[in-house]
Amino acid sequence: MNLKSNEGLSPREFHKCIGRFLYETGTEFEAIQSDSFQLMLGLKCGQTAYSIPSYDDLRGWILRDLLKEMQLYVNNIKSSWESTGCSMLLDGWEDSKGQNLVNVLVTCPKGTVYIRSADIANFHPDSDTVEVFFEEVLADVGVKNVIQILSHSASPTMEAVGKQLMDKYKTFFWTVNGPYCIELVLEKLGMSGFIREIFKKAKTITRFVHGHASVLRLLRDQTSVHDLVKPSKIRSTMPYLTLENMVFEKVNLEKLFLSSAWKSLKLASTAEGKMVTELVADRSFWAGAILVLKATCPLVKVLDVMNNSDDSQLGHIYETMDQAKETIRQELKDLRSLYMPFWEAIDNIWNQYLHSPLHAAGYFLNPNLFYRNDFYVDVEVSSGLLCCIVRLGGDQRTRDEIMKQVDMYQNASGAFGLGSANLHSYVSPVTWWLEYGKEYPELQKLAIQILSQTCSGASKYKLKRSVAENLLSMRRNQIEQQRLTDLAFVHYNLQLQNFESCFTDDISIYEMNQIEDWIGDNAQTLVSPSDEPTWMDLDCRDSTNAASL
Repeated sequence: MNLKSNEGLSPREFHKCIGRFLYETGTEFEAIQSDSFQLMLGLKCGQTAYSIPSYDDLRGWILRDLLKEMQLYVNNIKSSWESTGCSMLLDGWEDSKGQNLVNVLVTCPKGTVYIRSADIANFHPDSDTVEVFFEEVLADVGVKNVIQILSHSASPTMEAVGKQLMDKYKTFFWTVNGPYCIELVLEKLGMSGFIREIFKKAKTITRFVHGHASVLRLLRDQTSVHDLVKPSKIRSTMPYLTLENMVFEKVNLEKLFLSSAWKSLKLASTAEGKMVTELVADRSFWAGAILVLKATCPLVKVLDVMNNSDDSQLGHIYETMDQAKETIRQELKDLRSLYMPFWEAIDNIWNQYLHSPLHAAGYFLNPNLFYRNDFYVDVEVSSGLLCCIVRLGGDQRTRDEIMKQVDMYQNASGAFGLGSANLHSYVSPVTWWLEYGKEYPELQKLAIQILSQTCSGASKYKLKRSVAENLLSMRRNQIEQQRLTDLAFVHYNLQLQNFESCFTDDISIYEMNQIEDWIGDNAQTLVSPSDEPTWMDLDCRDSTNAASL
């Protein structure tokens, strides 16, 4: 934008643009007085004829105008909830003062919006505060529109709250954020004996390389590698991505520690340098690292899809998890002693936290899967579908109609027959139902509402929590509290309006802090190549098979 000409931009709109920036980023209003801010806008060098808005303007008319804009935006998205249904997302955390806080978002195919923030310190199943809180939120959203509530946590308290709500309302499901559950699996695997030891040895190498400038310089000079450690916006995946990077650069690392340039360094003759050289040359370490990656990369990919997909995922998650397990089995050469520990870790989290009847129903109602030759209906799928019909199908007459129409869907009768012959992978399941489900309105509505939902919770949006913390930190007079409430509403909905699901490569200070364990002082974690781990803490490791994978 040419600031001096200000083409098509009035002084009022110019001030609103500044306000929008401050509100969306959560920047303190005092920032507009800084020389850097004014220099950025060209105010210090005469590149714009406009002045900056006043502090009172930012707290007054600018906030009111943008609040109205955001209310219109939110109401526009709300208008679609009746047809597509919606998912309520809980984003909870504990702040530095020990308060348990939560942001409530609502998402549907049309977009995601912020509803409110609350202190949930007194959330207990036997407490009236839980019921009152959700009654207020559900009244705002419309309980008939809610298909599921996705919790941020699998804690016993939240699990009990979910059970209480499902028992009371009987019209929606309570489940847990899908990516959070996959992260639980990865973290659980990372703590197992074998993988923990592989990570420990990998850290010995990364800490040595990153802990000595001469070695890191040598790495960068002699190879295409800039860093061994791979930061990630998802904490649980960082060790696996780093290990993958090391395996990819295995040949380069081996050449490096055999090179004359390395041998000329004083470090090469130290006990530490010799041990790392021996570790890099250790075939069993690399065989173990490859085994770990073959068994975990399918889960990392599932997590990546969940966090980066704009599409509704509920019609795919059931099949996706089965495919991940099958890939792990195939990668591990169908050796039961190798793949079963991973399957058991996945099933434990899936059965206890992640799986919902919605996932089974979504699998059944996804025509791209249902009309495939390898589609299989087991008890879990059929009971999941029936449960969804009972909870979401409406009155008895409507549920009876749905059951009749399910038979027609199964038999590919009527329009379903035409639809089954015109399946295209690029057509979404919802689009298919809109086209071919018109003759079966009751089942069509149920299918669209289920298939329009997500498996990803609020954590993917990375909302700035300090805004809610400030809002809930203390009691203020009614006018000031309302102003902060309006600020939170504008701030979060601006962030959600402008959110792009694709994760960028930019890593924040928070993510950088996560890699300290892999690049920090290595005095406490150096291990020798002779340290022999046990496979998954079980006596079923076949070293010959592992090395050949």
